[in-house]
Amino acid sequence: MNIFLERKSVRNYDPNHKISREKLTEILKEAYRAPSSMNMQSSRMFVIESDEAKAQLKTVLYGNELQLSTSSAMILIASDRQKFDYAEKIYNTAYEKGIMPLEVRDRQINNMKIHREKFTTEILDRDGYIDGGLLAMQLMLVAKSHGYDTCAIGGFNRKEINKALNLPDRYTPVLIISIGKAMEPGFDSIRLDIEDTTKFL
Repeated sequence: MNIFLERKSVRNYDPNHKISREKLTEILKEAYRAPSSMNMQSSRMFVIESDEAKAQLKTVLYGNELQLSTSSAMILIASDRQKFDYAEKIYNTAYEKGIMPLEVRDRQINNMKIHREKFTTEILDRDGYIDGGLLAMQLMLVAKSHGYDTCAIGGFNRKEINKALNLPDRYTPVLIISIGKAMEPGFDSIRLDIEDTTKFL
């Protein structure tokens, strides 16, 4: 429970601390256990850690330069509009591991073929934002459990970020997460009372 209560948005990190590739990969793998629509796992993570990539990202950020300059990495979470390309891999693997019966696998693969034809770009992006938000929150909590801090960043040019990072148009940007070893603690913040936000019907 402490992880949920202690997580705060941290903007200033130790610029001399670099999260190892092995540790960061472990964190990302655990974060990717987040749920997604139809388990299509539409979210993609682009880890921006080199000086060159950070310089490109800077051109499309609206502020947030302290996170950019001090974090170990900035992680762009994007949604893949071609997520259905992975349907057979996902469901075949589930069947091979004994998680899913053969008839369910076949039905799901067929359903994904139908969805591929029917889903508009608007629907794909809508679902992608939801999937990306779930992944982002899980990533921040997983990072905290490993002793690292994060900050969610929505202030960037969504129309230009793919071009800046040389990413194909199939990816819809959702959110950026900065990650690193905190140099300063995050600010405390208040939350509305449950009576203000929740109705039991």
